[in-house]
Amino acid sequence: MVLADLGARLHGALNQLSRATVVDDRVIDALLKELCAALLEADVNVKLVSQLRTKVKAKVKKSLEEAEKAGGKEANKKNVVQKAVFDELVALVDPGTEPYKPVKGKTNVLMAVGIQGAGKTTTCTKLAVHYARRGMKTGLVCADTFRAGAFDQLKQNATKAKIPFYGSYTETDPVAIAALGVEKFRKERFDVIIVDTSGRHKQESELFEEMVAISSAVSPDMTIMVLDASIGQAAEGQSRAFKDSADFGAIIVTKLDGHAKGGGAISAVAATKTPIIFLGTGEHLHDLEKFNPQPFVSKLLGMGDMQGLVEHMQDIARSNPDRQKDLAKKLEQGKFTIRDWKDQLSNIMSMGSLSKIASMIPGMPAGMMGEGGEEEAGAKLKRMIYITDAMRQDELDSDGLIFVSFDKAGNPIGLNRRAKRVARGSGTSVREVEELLAQARMMAGMAKQAGGANGWMSAMQKMQAAAGGKPLGPNGQPSPAQIEAMRKAMPPEMMRKLRAAGPQGAQKMMQEMMGGMGGMGGMGGPGGMDMGSMMRNMMGGGGPGAGGMPDMSQMGEMMKNMGMGGGGMPDMSQLMKMMGRG
Repeated sequence: MVLADLGARLHGALNQLSRATVVDDRVIDALLKELCAALLEADVNVKLVSQLRTKVKAKVKKSLEEAEKAGGKEANKKNVVQKAVFDELVALVDPGTEPYKPVKGKTNVLMAVGIQGAGKTTTCTKLAVHYARRGMKTGLVCADTFRAGAFDQLKQNATKAKIPFYGSYTETDPVAIAALGVEKFRKERFDVIIVDTSGRHKQESELFEEMVAISSAVSPDMTIMVLDASIGQAAEGQSRAFKDSADFGAIIVTKLDGHAKGGGAISAVAATKTPIIFLGTGEHLHDLEKFNPQPFVSKLLGMGDMQGLVEHMQDIARSNPDRQKDLAKKLEQGKFTIRDWKDQLSNIMSMGSLSKIASMIPGMPAGMMGEGGEEEAGAKLKRMIYITDAMRQDELDSDGLIFVSFDKAGNPIGLNRRAKRVARGSGTSVREVEELLAQARMMAGMAKQAGGANGWMSAMQKMQAAAGGKPLGPNGQPSPAQIEAMRKAMPPEMMRKLRAAGPQGAQKMMQEMMGGMGGMGGMGGPGGMDMGSMMRNMMGGGGPGAGGMPDMSQMGEMMKNMGMGGGGMPDMSQLMKMMGRG
């Protein structure tokens, strides 16, 4: 996937900046040269790349002048450059306009347009599945009478996805089909109605007139242009022509799983000032990725997308809410069994591409796993599930100690005969059984720390409730009143532990607490909340000698440099071991 290659190059360029001892003009020029070369290779318009280079240099120069007046350090200079690059890359894919968002309870009509072969029919079905999974009643209308087999394709896709559809083998007027289909679903109180239209090219004036007629007949709330990522720079001219005729309000970019460079889509965004809302990343019905500019750039730069990861897991949770409620209840009580670990492994398997999930985790740039690595990790997960399948019910409902032999003094001396039986029954080795048990024990330990009346989950919920919503202070910081409320809400035992832990231990504890909450709305990262100053205010100082909690500002800075964009930095070695890469 070319976007993964772009991400690896951008990540590499920023790593070179991080390794530089002095940040001068030569280092900044080398960074921008590598950055621009990577964007040009990804087929981004040369004018846009030139503008980005100029804007970054101007922003960095201005910020560095301000930093030098304030006696800035090299670490701060690096942050300034990284933030400028991040902001301008976001601006490249963010036109600054909000797309229409379908609302449940009212009829939302969406119309898809685009050139032939862009993948409109498949994308319409994917879009219908996306909204259906969010509890919306969704219907598909096939108004494509130009292409032979268009209705058959939509019918087959909709049947597979269990989405109601409307079309006709006998009616040849697409405007009549669209109007009848929308009217039918409107009467049946459907939340989302998606109209699929014929593929057309900007030179085909008759088809453009037909598109305008369909738009007049169904009055769509949003017209979506489906854009093939492989057409390159031609995307700009095509998108302008469609914008003039249909005035589309959003773009879906398709075929990004192949060798398409995708830079042309960025040109289309810049030319039409229209936002991208989804990316097509595969042929399956669930291969539609929600697009948000900041998380997208964050993933490219290897800073992760914890918000996206949480949303992805919430989608899975919606598919089996009862099981997730049971797990949440157990975690609150501080309990976690091998059966729960098996359920989580199954969830990971159902989340789709492991490299896609890995790219959402800070520190792991897109494409890091590679094809071979993904296959190996998938095989490892399957073997772990085979091991749990070979266990008895009482073993699954235990925390793993049932497999351990103890001496008379109560000290563990090794695995017992149960582990050998499970290894034989699952076709794996005793060592693999031991690894799975170690992981389950680690998760059980984390659940014990997080759950219970005095656990981290309860404490963080109390602190969030005490803060009362969004930060009210300047620059996204909590106000003094919010900080004081959070400090009072923090259990005394936890405050004592944080002060006694020192910088390294406190950092790890805060990571685990934030990770346990599944992200706290963009803390840290480019333009995020200053964790150091917040903790310093809560704990009454952060310098050496302040309650045993030395230099919290450095800790905050370090967490920012690691790219914590909300949700904390997971323990990479443990994570990679879990995925079979350790």
